[in-house]
Amino acid sequence: MTIHEASERYNIPLSVLQEYERWGLYDAGDRQKGARQYDEKDLERLSLIMTLRTIGFEGPQVEAYMQLREQEGTEGRRLRMLEEKRWSLLDDIHCRENRLQQLDGLRHCLRKQLEAMGIASR
Repeated sequence: MTIHEASERYNIPLSVLQEYERWGLYDAGDRQKGARQYDEKDLERLSLIMTLRTIGFEGPQVEAYMQLREQEGTEGRRLRMLEEKRWSLLDDIHCRENRLQQLDGLRHCLRKQLEAMGIASR
């Protein structure tokens, strides 16, 4: 599959795929008729990059992770990166839950006021 076909199939802009290639998505030796050819291994890397982006990794973090992935003995470092992102996401969830509780508290108070005034709330 060419880079253009991958771009269309996965709805990823060509410029983004080219950036991903710089992060280690693609082996420069895989060329056919002058066009870059993605094999199954490249598509697995693309899937991993897309997953890392989806879970909140920024470009430099994705690049660092992908570079570590190509090195032996980096499993612990990659696991730490994933654990740090997990803790960050949990902290974000906690903060959002607190804001939601505050919002619900305000809504509850306002509904009580409306009930006291004899006005139905939605």
